[in-house]
Amino acid sequence: MQTTNLQTKEPQYNLVFDVIEKHGIAKLGLMINESWNQDPKRTLFTLARYKFVAKMLAEQNSVLEIGCADAFGTRLVQQSVNQVTAIDFDPIFVQDVISRLDQTWPLECFVHDMLAGPVPGEFDAIYSLDVLEHINPDSEHTFMENALSSLKKTGVMIVGMPSLESQAYASPQSKIGHVNCKSGNDLKALMQRYFDNVFLFSMNDEVVHTGFYPMAHYLLGLGCGKR
Repeated sequence: MQTTNLQTKEPQYNLVFDVIEKHGIAKLGLMINESWNQDPKRTLFTLARYKFVAKMLAEQNSVLEIGCADAFGTRLVQQSVNQVTAIDFDPIFVQDVISRLDQTWPLECFVHDMLAGPVPGEFDAIYSLDVLEHINPDSEHTFMENALSSLKKTGVMIVGMPSLESQAYASPQSKIGHVNCKSGNDLKALMQRYFDNVFLFSMNDEVVHTGFYPMAHYLLGLGCGKR
């Protein structure tokens, strides 16, 4: 877009042209593009989950995201922490992330299958949104053990997933990959195997609360005190 000599009617909005000069016009990621065009409100719900993570992990130094997909929401977390490493087991999504990288928002992103082994390094915090429900129950222990191998003893982990109860209203497309959705108490029980303290939150649309788990569309578990 050519911005030379363009002026908005109210001068304070000329900032938009400065941002274009610095960053260009941002492109949507593969996943967010689908939701924005097919079901725009779902885009808001997804970004609200990332905002929750950003608030909970604010000021952490080194953070690992497991299952970043197009990493469009990852920038919300980047805004609050020092450094994010993002992984996904699908090369298509990682390629998409790398193709849209902005040097002013540096992000390390690479292909890694958490069931194959831990991510090298040690992190202050780990989060994984919309991943565990895709992990076969027989493999969830491997997933958690490999993830926690990269987490400091003092670190925290956030796991987000659709509730089992929500699946009655889920689209056929999303149900295909959902092999391990859980009720609130079951997610908490799983995380208590690995953490001394687990705090469970409910989520309906973009609102996070501490409400009745069976009425939650989405669940967010926060674990600290690695066993």
